[in-house]
Amino acid sequence: MSQTRPVRTRFAPSPTGLLHIGGVRTALFSWAYARKHGGQFILRIEDTDLERSTPESVAAILDGMHWVGLDYDEGPFYQMQRMARYKEVIAQMLASGHAYHCYCSKEELDAMRSAAEARGEKPRYDRRWRPEDGKTLPAPPQGVSPVVRFRTPIGGTVAWDDQVKGRIEIANDELDDLIIARPDGTPTYNFCVVVDDWDMNISHVIRGDDHVNNTPRQIHMYQALGAEVPLFAHLPMIHNDQGQKLSKRRDAVSVVDYDKMGFLPEALLNYLARLGWGHGDDEFFTLSQFVEWFSLDSVSPSPSRFDRDKLLWLNAQHIKQTDPRRLAGRVEGFLADRGVAVADGPVLADVCALLKDRSQTLVEMADQAEYFYRALTPTAEIVEKHLTPDDEARLGFFAEGAARLPEWTTEALSAYIKEFVKQQGVKMPQVGMPLRAKVCGTTSTPSVDAVLALLGREEVLRRLAV
Repeated sequence: MSQTRPVRTRFAPSPTGLLHIGGVRTALFSWAYARKHGGQFILRIEDTDLERSTPESVAAILDGMHWVGLDYDEGPFYQMQRMARYKEVIAQMLASGHAYHCYCSKEELDAMRSAAEARGEKPRYDRRWRPEDGKTLPAPPQGVSPVVRFRTPIGGTVAWDDQVKGRIEIANDELDDLIIARPDGTPTYNFCVVVDDWDMNISHVIRGDDHVNNTPRQIHMYQALGAEVPLFAHLPMIHNDQGQKLSKRRDAVSVVDYDKMGFLPEALLNYLARLGWGHGDDEFFTLSQFVEWFSLDSVSPSPSRFDRDKLLWLNAQHIKQTDPRRLAGRVEGFLADRGVAVADGPVLADVCALLKDRSQTLVEMADQAEYFYRALTPTAEIVEKHLTPDDEARLGFFAEGAARLPEWTTEALSAYIKEFVKQQGVKMPQVGMPLRAKVCGTTSTPSVDAVLALLGREEVLRRLAV
C-alpha cells in the first residue's frame, strides 16, 4: 500500500461526549500532516450511534476544534446525512457477492459462542448463511429481517505497513464475517468508515491504536470495493500519571476542562504534540514550528504518560509570549465569574503585562489581578506579621509623602520608596511587605512600585487610609 495521490487526512469523532484530549491529539497530528504536505484536512462527525450521539456533543466538538484552532478544509460531514449512499454500496456488495444476508437469531448466535467456548475455541459466527459453491442454504425464516454480513476471505493474511507501528499481519482465519448492516438496514461503524474514506479520497488514516483491530476488516472492504487502500498510522494511547488509560471519571480529559482551568490552546497543543512525538530536545515551540518539523516517522508506538506539571510549565512559557491584550480578554471572564468588574480599575491588559511572568494559568493570573479591582482583606497571619502598630504608623508617614509626589509613575514611586526606607532607617522588606499587605491584601505581588503605579494615587491613598 503505497501512496501517490494528494494528501487528505481526516478527524472523525463520535459525538457521544465532550471533545477528549486524546481526540485533540489525533486531530492535531492529522491536521499537521496535511498542512506539512500541502494537503487537506477533513472533519467528519460519526453520528450513527443514535442512542449516544447528541446535538450538544456535536456542538462541543465544533467548539473544541475552534478553541484549539485546528481549522478544517472540508466539513463537517455527518454520517446520518449519508444513509442513502451507504445503502447503495451495501446493495452493490450484495450484488457482487462480497456480502450476504444472515438470518441468525440472537439465541442461535449465543449458542454458537457457547459451543465454541466449550471446545476451547474463539467464539465466532459459524458462517452458516454464507453462500459457497455446492452449499445448500436453509430457507429464510418467515418474518425475520436479516443482517448483512461482509464475506471475509478465508485463509491467508491481511497485512499493512503501519506508519507508526511498522508491519502488521493478521491471519484471515482470525476474522469472522462482520455485520455491515443491521436488521433495520442501518449500516455499522466499520462499513461507514470505509465508504466515507473512499468517497472522501482519504489518503492517510491517522487515529488511535484502539482501532488497530478494525484495520484488517476495513482493508478487506476497501479491496472488495476496488478502492485504493489508505495508509494507516495508529497513535499510542495517552496514560495518566499512574500509567492507566485516561478516564473521564478520574482525569481531566476534555478540552473544556483545560479552557476552564486557564490553559492557552497553543500550550495544550504544544504539550499534546510532545506526547508520542519529539523533535530532539525541543519542548517549547509554536504550531507553525510543529508543522514544519512533524513526521509520522518520529511518532513513538509506545503509550505516553500525561504529566500535568510539564503542561503547567509549558502554559507558563506560552503566557509569557502572549500579547497582554489577548490575555486580558480571557482573564476578564475569569474575574467576572467571581463578581469582579474591571471597568473602574486599571487597564486589564496593563495588569496582565505585569503578571504574565508570574502565572502558570490564566486562573492564577485572575487570582493575582483581583486586588487591582477591589480591596482585599489580609489574613490574620499577615496582619500579625506585617501590619503591627509600628507598621501602620510607618504606612501613615508613607502616605503623607506619597500624596505630595509630583508624578505617580513606577520610576517616581521607586525613588520615593528607596528614599523613605533610608529616612526610616529600616530595610526594604519592612516597608514593602506592609505596603503590599495594606494595599493588596497579600504579600505576594510583583514589584510594589509597579503595583502602586497601576492602582493609581487616589486608590492607593484610599486603601492606606483604611
